Amino acid sequence: MVLKQNRYWKWLSQGVTYALLGVIALAMLLPLLWLVSTAFKGQEDNIFPVAASKDLSLSPLENIVFFLKQLFPIHPTGHNFVSVWQQQPFGQYFLNSLFVSSLTVTLNVLFSSLAAYPLARLNFKGKDFIFAVVVSTIMIPFQIVMIPLYVLVVELGLKNTYLGVIFPAIASAFGIFLLRQAFQGVPKELEEAARIDGCTDLGIWWHIMLPSVRPALVTLAIFVFIGSWGEFLWPLIILDQPEYYTLPLAVSNLFSAFGLNWRLIAAGSVISIAPVLLFFLIMQRYIVPSEAGSGLKG
Repeated sequence: MVLKQNRYWKWLSQGVTYALLGVIALAMLLPLLWLVSTAFKGQEDNIFPVAASKDLSLSPLENIVFFLKQLFPIHPTGHNFVSVWQQQPFGQYFLNSLFVSSLTVTLNVLFSSLAAYPLARLNFKGKDFIFAVVVSTIMIPFQIVMIPLYVLVVELGLKNTYLGVIFPAIASAFGIFLLRQAFQGVPKELEEAARIDGCTDLGIWWHIMLPSVRPALVTLAIFVFIGSWGEFLWPLIILDQPEYYTLPLAVSNLFSAFGLNWRLIAAGSVISIAPVLLFFLIMQRYIVPSEAGSGLKG
């Protein structure tokens, strides 16, 4: 009897926990759900759901169901996406964002791994101090270094260029920290075997270290891509010419281009976030435990 009561209370507590988590998840996803549904709504659909029906005979639960039904388009259409793409040069903006984000990911992973490898595997004086200084820069807000960076970019002649947008993110303290920790987990036997075969430090970095920490590289690439794709403040400062605009700047201009046409604004916003979700879905299958030490015997 006691066992049954304990099992009952365990199921009840789990049910309450899952229900509470479900409500929290729904509350967090509700704005995104509204954005996506608005992008597919036709002119006959309400953009903002009405809180309650005019039918006073409906119960509170029926009113909630009535409210939730309005979140979804009654007459779904893809015309909003076509209109945004035709009325604004979203194709150019999309290619700009794709080029900037791809190059940022490539350079960040390259330079962060080159900086992290000696900090993790080589012995030299001041290594721990250098690493501590690098990691401490994570606590510095970007707004503090924004003005010196802007002056430097202008002096280098990189204003209104793709490289000027990429410049602050070609390496990151977070990337160096993440890859250093990953490099430290690679078995020393692999490195020693490579040195016996005559591999240089650069060769060990390329042939041994990078393949061994592929999950960390993919994780860093995802974070950098998401951050670069959604970056708004720095491109806004460094770009004056619309032909270099990225998607976040293009979406901000939709308010002035379409006024309060929320259907078109929502469609443009969905276009801007869809590549990030697609990139994550493609890359997440590569985030698997490394088998670097699978060939080592204890």
